[in-house]
This record gives sequence, structure tokens and C-alpha cells, in this order.
Amino acid sequence: MKNNQISLYIAWVISIVATLGSLYFSEIRGFIPCELCWYQRILMYPLVLILGIGTFYQDASVKRIVLPMALIGWCFSFYHYLVEKVPGFAEIKPCSSGVPCNVEYINWFGFVTIPFLALTAFTLIIIVMFTMKSGKK
Repeated sequence: MKNNQISLYIAWVISIVATLGSLYFSEIRGFIPCELCWYQRILMYPLVLILGIGTFYQDASVKRIVLPMALIGWCFSFYHYLVEKVPGFAEIKPCSSGVPCNVEYINWFGFVTIPFLALTAFTLIIIVMFTMKSGKK
């Protein structure tokens, strides 16, 4: 099951890049995360540890944990992207405190925002998890 090992490693690298990217934006660039950003972080950050352990032990059964977390994170990212890009969505659930969730700190090429980057990472992790076969080693 060498394919599972490669898939785990790829998903792990994606989660590391996403986590480091979010830390770069908040700690180095000084962008204050909004409420929806925090929910996405809560679901992405543990994936680094879970996928790292799964990769180390060559244990594809972590898919049962990773896939639901990534799917929920995907939903938060998709909704957050809609809040930023679709007029009227921000009014459905305005962030209660701190930075408004419709603030775009970055807007590369007119569509790449921080929630879009998170959405991309969650999407790639989901795709990789679906390509894996269940089971250990």
C-alpha cells in the first residue's frame, strides 16, 4: 500500500503549508483572524498532527478522522468565501466581535483570498483522502 503512504505524506504537507500560511498572515503580516478564520484554523491545525502520525506509522485509518474534519473545514471556508465575494451573504451571520468576516486582507487576481486558500487546502486534502484505500499499512 505504498500509494497510501504517498497520499498521507501529500495530505500532511498540504496541512503544514496551510497552517504555516495562516500563521504567516496573522503573526508576520499582522492580519487579525476573524471568527470564521478561527473555525477554519481549529479544523486545519490538528490535521498537521493527525496526518503526521498517520504518515509516520503508515496508518491509513486516520482517514476516518481527517475526512470529516476536512469536510467541515471545507464548509466553513466555502461559506467564508461567499461572505467575502457575494453581496448579501455577510448579512446572514455577521461576526459578533473583532474583525468583520467580509474583510479581504488579500485579493490576488481578483478571487484569491485567505478563505479561498483554506478552501483549496481542504479540497486537496479531501481529494487525497478519497484516493486512499482504507485500512492499515
